[in-house]
Amino acid sequence: MAKKKILSDEIDLHGLRHKPALELVRKTLEDREASGSFSLTIITGNSSVLQERIFTEILDDSPYDYYIPSWNLGQIIVAYQQW
Repeated sequence: MAKKKILSDEIDLHGLRHKPALELVRKTLEDREASGSFSLTIITGNSSVLQERIFTEILDDSPYDYYIPSWNLGQIIVAYQQW
């Protein structure tokens, strides 16, 4: 029997430069979308510049719902509902 790959519910971008961080976010979202509906927490830390780049370069005009939770401004929560 093949083992099912378990996907983490979060990715942590601490310590990554913006270009590799954006690539990781893109790849993770593509992989998750291929598997169906999901919720993912992206940990950005206090980098408002990185958050803005994630919004404008990846999440805006995408099929994903997303928000920054009021209890942790260093996160972006992304959700995708496959119909």
